[in-house]
Amino acid sequence: MLSPLPALCAPGGNQTAGQISALIPSATRNDKPAQVKDDLQWNDLLKTEQKGRLRAGLTDGSILSLGSNSSLRVVQHDAASQQTSLEMDFGKVRSKVVKVTQPNGKFELKTPNAVIGVIGTDFYVSYDANKTTVICYTGKVWVTPTGDAKVVKNSGQQAENQIIVAAGQMVVISSVIPPAGFQPQSTPADVQRASASETSVSDVAPPLHHAHLVRDVLIGAAVAGAGWAVAVTQLNTSPATPRGQCDPQNPKCKR
Repeated sequence: MLSPLPALCAPGGNQTAGQISALIPSATRNDKPAQVKDDLQWNDLLKTEQKGRLRAGLTDGSILSLGSNSSLRVVQHDAASQQTSLEMDFGKVRSKVVKVTQPNGKFELKTPNAVIGVIGTDFYVSYDANKTTVICYTGKVWVTPTGDAKVVKNSGQQAENQIIVAAGQMVVISSVIPPAGFQPQSTPADVQRASASETSVSDVAPPLHHAHLVRDVLIGAAVAGAGWAVAVTQLNTSPATPRGQCDPQNPKCKR
């Protein structure tokens, strides 16, 4: 008999979760160089280096955009049952999640000190130095601290042990309490813009500026050389005027 739960039928974590749609090198999948159109399987580990970024489309239509210096594991993604689980050890990621409509569906992203869940929204998560930052662009996100972590919340709503973060709001999870305590505030505009910029991945590879520089130098040298050749040719082909005689074409020449 077949199990009604797709998660229990996963053959050793080999179910397809999605596909890499764009990247900026350097990025890896399971410690090997990642390529556009690489399929993603359950438990695949995606990493980017200092100059790398990566975007992946999941099979349900959700989009993950991984910023630089980041690590994200696609633990599980089943489009039919809408069961998605991601883990981020460090870095930053933007997630555009399709609406979860299945009764038992979930989309969760875990960091070392928080769990972030959504029903369908566009949000950003970063983790660095024991601090999880969550910014909601549209929709709503629920955030739960784990372990001894505390919540630095803005105007989000407290719901038992969770914080509900709405569009334009930000929450920070940390084990260290700020000297001034936890102060409510909306997401600063520059912080929201920076978070979107840090996880933006272009479909077109960036130009090789150094190659263009070499090309421009070579073209410039060729033009300069051609100009010099023309000048020398004109000089060599101009009729010579005998020494001591006046050029008859010169109006100032006195015969």
